[in-house]
Amino acid sequence: MLTREEARWFIEDVWGQFDDDHTRPGAPLFPSERKNADGSSRRVGDDALRGGLKDAAKAHLPGWGERLTPHVLRHFCASQLYENGLDLLAIQEVLGRSWIATTMRYVHVQQTRVEDAWAAGTERAAKRLEGLIR
Repeated sequence: MLTREEARWFIEDVWGQFDDDHTRPGAPLFPSERKNADGSSRRVGDDALRGGLKDAAKAHLPGWGERLTPHVLRHFCASQLYENGLDLLAIQEVLGRSWIATTMRYVHVQQTRVEDAWAAGTERAAKRLEGLIR
């Protein structure tokens, strides 16, 4: 994830270099040097993003150059958001998914979290049943 300082640098020093009105609704987060007919910046293409990711992975993550894709990053980010407390409906919105079932496929939960949730649920159930069972 970007640090606050990195995000500020990108927004203040980089983003504005590509488009005079980068604050307009629909302005691309990752603009291209190419322009639309109205003079506004186009969005950078998928191939450029995939190529940049591949080059960065080769340089900084040996062994991941061919395996790290935008799709893998989507799964990782969804899982990290969930692990850090964001609920599935919010993650569904972030991913732009229509169905919660599809969102659930993006979230990979560590086995220890499943076990902890099971133990907590069992404990809650036992407390509710206290006094009912004789």
